[in-house]
Amino acid sequence: MQTNTPELEVASGSNLVAAFRLAQRAPLILRRQGETISHPSVHSGKEPENYGVIEQLLFSCLQSGDDKSALLCTEQLAARFGVTDEKVTGLRGLYEEATAENRSTLEKCLQQYDLVLSENPINLPILKRRVALLRSLSRPADAISSLINLLDAVPTDAEAWCELADLYHSQGMSSQAAFCLEEALLIVPNAWNIHAFLGEILYSDALSSDAGDSFQLLEDSIHRFCRSIELCSDYLRGFYGLILVWHPIKVLDELTIFARERLNEIVKSRTSTHHLWKGNQSELIAAKEVLDGLDNSDL
Repeated sequence: MQTNTPELEVASGSNLVAAFRLAQRAPLILRRQGETISHPSVHSGKEPENYGVIEQLLFSCLQSGDDKSALLCTEQLAARFGVTDEKVTGLRGLYEEATAENRSTLEKCLQQYDLVLSENPINLPILKRRVALLRSLSRPADAISSLINLLDAVPTDAEAWCELADLYHSQGMSSQAAFCLEEALLIVPNAWNIHAFLGEILYSDALSSDAGDSFQLLEDSIHRFCRSIELCSDYLRGFYGLILVWHPIKVLDELTIFARERLNEIVKSRTSTHHLWKGNQSELIAAKEVLDGLDNSDL
């Protein structure tokens, strides 16, 4: 079973309605899958079900609290690909974490991950689950070390570079975070969200730097935000970032006017009752707040 690298957009987690709707179909999907496994001739040897749907169903069931169906999903995937398949072991670990009742149970999950890695040190799904678990256990230093080990084995994993950048940023290590994002952009140069994330890191670093370094960091931040909206013309975080950078610089030009007008258009379109946007609502709220905070003197 191959590990597919997901899109690098910061985790949405916003389309919960769709997740619950899919979870409601779990009994039907799992029953159909079980029947086709029992009677493969009906499908003339073809793949009886898109196993990607079963994987997505697992996530939806865990989100909706249907642990029984989630367990059945892991069992069907194991039956198809084998219990030792790397991705199956990672998904089973996800299930064990999600259903853990206390910290002690989570620690046991961590011990199980260590056991798996002692036998296969480059089991990527388990390495990534281990990082996520260490973060949930509030052990950022260990999570950083684990990610560094992962990247030593697979230096072309852009998602891992972004995760490491986020960890460094959470610990106030902005220069290390910026380096990680630059490495990620060498792998996926057109990832507009990573350009914007780097712009945010540089902006944050500029606010705590002296005057000389601050201006250069803000200028670099502007370049990153501009690149993000060049690659994605309605990327809310890119326009939001440009407006934020304007405040410490206090220089108004056509770019900042354009950013404000475009951000206002995006916010209006996504709050309209005619636009059922399912993106990150917290970003939308933040954008509204920054627009509300701009008075006429900014024009």
